[in-house]
Amino acid sequence: MSTFKFKKFTVNQDRCAMKIGTDAVLLGAWCPIENNPFSVLDIGSGTGILSLMLAQRSNAEQIDAIEIDENAFEQCVENFETSPWSNRLFCFHAGLDEFMDEPEDEYDIIICNPPFYSEDYKTKNEQRDLARFQDALPFEELLEAASTLLSEKGIFSVIIPYKEEAKFIGLAKECNLFPFKITRVKGTPIIDPSASEQAKQIKRSLLAFSFSKKEEIEQNELIIETSRHQYTADYIALTKDFYLKM
Repeated sequence: MSTFKFKKFTVNQDRCAMKIGTDAVLLGAWCPIENNPFSVLDIGSGTGILSLMLAQRSNAEQIDAIEIDENAFEQCVENFETSPWSNRLFCFHAGLDEFMDEPEDEYDIIICNPPFYSEDYKTKNEQRDLARFQDALPFEELLEAASTLLSEKGIFSVIIPYKEEAKFIGLAKECNLFPFKITRVKGTPIIDPSASEQAKQIKRSLLAFSFSKKEEIEQNELIIETSRHQYTADYIALTKDFYLKM
């Protein structure tokens, strides 16, 4: 599908290697914004979906995105320009290291759906590999940038594979970033006897960090479906402001 219609905006994605998936929508809808952000940074924006969701959810006046791939960058700019919030959205054509050379701003929200395939196999599609594989944006580099660019009361949110959660939290601690909210995502509930073992497992971790270490971390689980295309009340509540059919 080259065009993805949401309730309040449309995203074209025919020129982007990574198409819109559940991960991005989950992160954009879930990312805590209780600090009433003035400024947002979307690292590795792709289509611009996360920036657009945060433009809809918040009153942030400055929403910056960075995208290294030229085709994705151009498409992101187009998606921003045709959205209702075009005056608040701006995309830089740059890699994170280049953007970090002269950091001018601090951001109240930093959000990223990072590439996280760390396996050694690659495809022949360089654009897709860049968007999918972790060596294009190592976790260490991402966390270092977040700790540099985040404002004092800022929030940094990501979605990563559950198997990477402990490692990511450990690396974040080295950058003085501490988790305060964790949601672990499953495909289907264990009560469904027909579900495969893989479907019952926790697939993703949604993580929110700040500079202040909390005594207690808010932790919960989110199950997406009870069966194929039968979505749970929790998932509908989270995404209903965005998906047309929720």
